[in-house]
Amino acid sequence: MLTSTELRQKYLDFFKSKNHAIIGSASVIPENDPTVLFTTAGMHPLVPYLLGQKHPSGNRLADVQKCIRTGDIDEVGDMSHFTFFEMLGNWSLGDYFKEDSIKWSFEFLTDKKWLGLDIAKLAVTVFEGDENAPRDEFSAGVWKKAGMPKNRIAYLPKKNNWWGPAGQTGPCGPDTEIFYWRGKTEFPPEDSNPKTDEDNWLEIWNNVFMEYNKTDKGTFEPLVQKNVDTGMGMERTIAVINGLTDTYQIDTMWPLIQKIEEISGREYIENAEITKAMRVIADHLRTATMIMGDDRGIAPSNVDQGYIVRRLIRRAVRYGKIIGLKENFCSIISQKVIEILGEVYPELIRNKEFILTEMAREESKFRNTIEQGIKEFEKLVDGFRQAFEKTGKLVNQISGKQAFKLYDTYGFPLEMTLEMAIEKGLTVDVNDFDIAFKKHQELSRVGAEQKFKGGLADNSEISTKYHTATHLLHTSLRKVLGDHVAQRGSNINAERMRFDFSHPEKMTDEQKKEVEDLVNGAIAKNYPVSFEEMTVEEAKKKGAIGLFEDKYGALVKVYTVGDDKDFFSKEICGGPHVENTGTLGKFKIVKEEAVSSGVRRIKAILE
Repeated sequence: MLTSTELRQKYLDFFKSKNHAIIGSASVIPENDPTVLFTTAGMHPLVPYLLGQKHPSGNRLADVQKCIRTGDIDEVGDMSHFTFFEMLGNWSLGDYFKEDSIKWSFEFLTDKKWLGLDIAKLAVTVFEGDENAPRDEFSAGVWKKAGMPKNRIAYLPKKNNWWGPAGQTGPCGPDTEIFYWRGKTEFPPEDSNPKTDEDNWLEIWNNVFMEYNKTDKGTFEPLVQKNVDTGMGMERTIAVINGLTDTYQIDTMWPLIQKIEEISGREYIENAEITKAMRVIADHLRTATMIMGDDRGIAPSNVDQGYIVRRLIRRAVRYGKIIGLKENFCSIISQKVIEILGEVYPELIRNKEFILTEMAREESKFRNTIEQGIKEFEKLVDGFRQAFEKTGKLVNQISGKQAFKLYDTYGFPLEMTLEMAIEKGLTVDVNDFDIAFKKHQELSRVGAEQKFKGGLADNSEISTKYHTATHLLHTSLRKVLGDHVAQRGSNINAERMRFDFSHPEKMTDEQKKEVEDLVNGAIAKNYPVSFEEMTVEEAKKKGAIGLFEDKYGALVKVYTVGDDKDFFSKEICGGPHVENTGTLGKFKIVKEEAVSSGVRRIKAILE
């Protein structure tokens, strides 16, 4: 059995042998990207370099990136979906292209020195071409030359084999995807491939070839810098290599299932309902642990990333009820996650106390919420009884709006409303609930689009100004409040900046004024802004601050505001920045508030 640790190491060793620099995983919380809540793919932290910035570690990179995707959260519970996963990736920033990328993928997968997969169980897809870009015969030709049988190469349209752009415009291009046979027979039939037999092939690797730029006119122009962006799902690949059809049986997930079996006294294979419940609990608490374990200190809340953490924990508690878990259990599973992944991601160990405390607090809070929901349900049913006594009219159905109010106002899950309704001899108008729920989702989505409007890795003039202003703010907060202040996240769009930082108490008006004055003083002095590339150790010796060191690799960019010896701010950062502070305008704090225990948030504007 190949372990996850072995796969990670083999992957990085292979690409190191192909002259790739090995870089660390970035945070699961994107830095200065207002368009998304989480790092959803390995390419996400590297967007500035895919757009042309020089990466400190060179133009060949490889990593294992922590990723979170919650868009298909309702599918969690089947054999292969996760909300948190690890993505193995290798990158070419204007260096090698299709031929080397495909050859190396094939070598890593099939060579016995590496994974040694049977070629008879592999298949690939390539872009079939359309009015914007030609059929990718080149990639198909490289696959054939490498040894892939012609009948295992399928041509698929843009919806299947095209990546990007991330926004309305930007880098994009065809991709080639690699699949592994998971059918009931040992080997696939001769006429089987991912186009003719989609259900029996599992995608394990995707090689994206960024060779076009989509313009605001909708046209596609060739990129000057052509990039390769690949992603191999670690969990799926481990399952494939070890012959597992159930991805929850891999070594990073199965110990969680076993712990859930232990504390519940139920068996994973007992029935489909129990199996699904255990998968949801394991997945959701692993993801919540990874988010809270990030050095940015995300705790359960009603907004942004904190809302997702809250939702994950509460779903886990709900599914815990299905398998009979009546006492708090989330921190027990979270502790197991830390044991499994703490060596790979040491931030989990650093933030262990915070994770377990917040996990237990949120679970207790939700159990109280459920109790309140039960009281409201009883009031609703009692209202039906009183109405019958007064009017003689029998009400035997809870409307969708009433069920949605229980869900939206009191956090009471629909499943529990349905369960209790059956006990009372009532039905629930689920269709009407779905209409109310979808309307709520639509309003939330529109609101989120407004809140997070802007482009991925937005390099507009105003965003660049705000980005530089975060450095001035960070330094000023440390001068006023103390050196314990550390950045816990930031979010920038064209209207404002948002900066999260560690601090145990509310700032006074005097402190806020002092911070404003320091920032505006730095702006008034028209300091030059410059950067140097150096190692992390050199950066620390020079007095640089910065939370996000792991993702930059061997070398980092250090931006200095002022002269090197007499500077206002020196911070590790990927950019972009203005050339001098005098262009920023007037800095003004609009709001200072709590985000979670020990983390504060400042919202500010440049006038």
